Amino acid sequence: MRTDQLHDAKAAKSVDASLEEREDRIEGRNPVREALKSGRQIDKAWIQKSNDGHYEHSLYELICGLRERGTVIVETDKQRLDAMSQTFNHQGIIVQTAMQEYVSIDDILSRAQNAKEPPFIFVLDKIQDAYNLGSIFRIADACGVHGVVIPERRAVGLNAMVAKASVGAIEYVPCAKVTNLTQTILQLKENGIWVAGTDMAGENIYDGIDLNGPLAIVIGNEGEGISPGVLKHCDFTISLPMMGQINSLNASVACGIVAYEALRQRTARK
Repeated sequence: MRTDQLHDAKAAKSVDASLEEREDRIEGRNPVREALKSGRQIDKAWIQKSNDGHYEHSLYELICGLRERGTVIVETDKQRLDAMSQTFNHQGIIVQTAMQEYVSIDDILSRAQNAKEPPFIFVLDKIQDAYNLGSIFRIADACGVHGVVIPERRAVGLNAMVAKASVGAIEYVPCAKVTNLTQTILQLKENGIWVAGTDMAGENIYDGIDLNGPLAIVIGNEGEGISPGVLKHCDFTISLPMMGQINSLNASVACGIVAYEALRQRTARK
């Protein structure tokens, strides 16, 4: 589905710069807390030094958790943290982690099988804004999605801004990074999964079609929508009704609307 290119002032960084962000750091208290809870390896932490030796309770809890894990803790000043930050909102803590592990398509399918649920997958066609991707991971976690698929090129990866925007959801939703999105869609179809593309000209209104079975929802690029080569391999397309003058939605908003309709249908069936 074609989406707004100028949805958020925080997306001021260029696409090229955003794709070069480090994927081995996490910033902010909630993302670090979720990384600790999930058992993610954390090698080093930079903490904003307290002038009086006392820390806010939420930060102190994180420091204690990191110490219990044997993490190297470095106290530093706000200026250094500001210079290190990718999110511009580090909340007094930045941690160095093991690189986020990507999974295979088979891993995602196995997750659904182990849960005895029909596969429910997001396929993202060149999403380039970190805040969009982070929001989509939050939606995926909330809706019980078994995994997210992103392309290796021309798309943002799981960097610190994505982790921050996801509020830690990237710790719980597996992500596959693939070299060829079209081949991946064909692989999903070979495994009995229906592939639904979101598109303004889609032939089906989102709440008028059965989304109960094995399903992959394809969400397009913020400015261009789903690429023609990917769209032609979708089994069907879904549209959202528009009443206003602007005929597009933010990628994560569109994703959320369709995903929650799928969740509504799936929970109603149980």
